[in-house]
Amino acid sequence: MITRRNLLAGSAGLLAAPAIIPASALAQSDYPSGQVKFYSMFPPGAGADTKIRFFAARFAAKTGATTVVESRPGAFGNIATEASARSKPDGHTIYICPSSSMLVANRYLFKKLNFDPINDFEHITTLHIFAFALIVKPDRFKTLQELTAHLKQQGDKASYGTLAAPGFVASEIYKSKFGLKTVVVNYKDQGPLMNDLLAGTIDFTFIDPITVAGPLRDGRLKGLCMASAEPLENVPGIPGAREAGIPDLNIRNFWSVHVPAKTPKAICGRLETVFNEIAVEPETLKFNKDTGADLLKGNSKMLRELLETETRNWAHYVKIANIQPM
Repeated sequence: MITRRNLLAGSAGLLAAPAIIPASALAQSDYPSGQVKFYSMFPPGAGADTKIRFFAARFAAKTGATTVVESRPGAFGNIATEASARSKPDGHTIYICPSSSMLVANRYLFKKLNFDPINDFEHITTLHIFAFALIVKPDRFKTLQELTAHLKQQGDKASYGTLAAPGFVASEIYKSKFGLKTVVVNYKDQGPLMNDLLAGTIDFTFIDPITVAGPLRDGRLKGLCMASAEPLENVPGIPGAREAGIPDLNIRNFWSVHVPAKTPKAICGRLETVFNEIAVEPETLKFNKDTGADLLKGNSKMLRELLETETRNWAHYVKIANIQPM
């Protein structure tokens, strides 16, 4: 790799040497110089996994790089997060994730993490914002009031399913609001959770609406409310939690871009520019609409501030839900 020292040494014997190119400019012009890997914390083909693959494809189209998405599901995203944090800090590993849960919530939900979710990354920019939705079978429950009455009557014989931290905490806040004893069932993959929900084995789930877009459209499943206080523009027909009757619930998840700590600043700046351009492309805006997410324009400074704010918010959520770390 060409460095500032190489350039200085090489130019020493030249009478008419050209101006020295700043190292930052070199880093930007040479990047990316090889395959770029994106880690996914979701199983291949899962609704949320399609988001990572979409942005990896847009990055490839924008930069000409060869990209690959490697799935590392499990442990509420901690496996993929750790793999990303431990990667070489050269800009050739990019972590796109719902960071309000993966990088913030998990520090409260687990007694020990093998990585620092904030300081082991450089935080590049935001992409979009979305919220989980409370999903049921409509032939069992048509309103939140019906579901709540059933759960109260069933006590600890009732159950809900969860795949990720936002769904778990949203469910526990809902339980806390109404004094429910509903039991949690943790799932690693979306498929078994959906099968159990459709079979009536579990009573409800809070989940990313994109993962159940098909069953929502054809009427096999129904959204009773969002986990956000207000409804989202790109998730029509599902009321916000405040309107539905859970005023303490307001969990919104923002998707953002991260790279391992100590990635050169010039490369981080290049990535910020590229992904901010991708975020507002017509293809991305259509993808947001199709997947129930709203655009969230940002930059590295805004993302860092959001992470700090969400850290405080999640401390409050965990306290409300009386959740003990695992």
